[in-house]
Amino acid sequence: MTDTNSIGLHESSASQLAEKLNHLLANYQIFYMNVRGYHWNVKGSDFFELHVKFEEFYTDLLTKVDEVAERILTLGHKPVHAYSDYAKLSHIQEDKDVHDGKACVNGVVKGYQTLIELQREVLSLASDADDEGTASMASDYIRDQEKTIWMLNAYLGK
Repeated sequence: MTDTNSIGLHESSASQLAEKLNHLLANYQIFYMNVRGYHWNVKGSDFFELHVKFEEFYTDLLTKVDEVAERILTLGHKPVHAYSDYAKLSHIQEDKDVHDGKACVNGVVKGYQTLIELQREVLSLASDADDEGTASMASDYIRDQEKTIWMLNAYLGK
């Protein structure tokens, strides 16, 4: 009898990865809702530019939510899917009633920074488990989000 799952990973490693990915999923879900709120509620002279940019961000975040959940399933585990679980697991907190453009952009930067930190943890676990699929996904997300942070900080004049 073997201790591997259907994609050839050790079950203990797959379980650890699924748990970490569920934490990542929760953070993605809360961040998605925050960015959706920025899109709806932003006001000021940068409204048109930021409204469109936030829509771009939340559309991408929603795609990643699905990809992370499907990766958990690929590992042979269940993604969390209740908002109450997301609220418990997420390091990103709800950002309510934010409408100032710069405050919204700062919220996006902080959200991406949290995601990158978690994805680096996922990448490390996936590398140790020889899980190229999860490692590749995390690496791609990190690369794109680091560039986004650089651009947003340039927008903020940092």
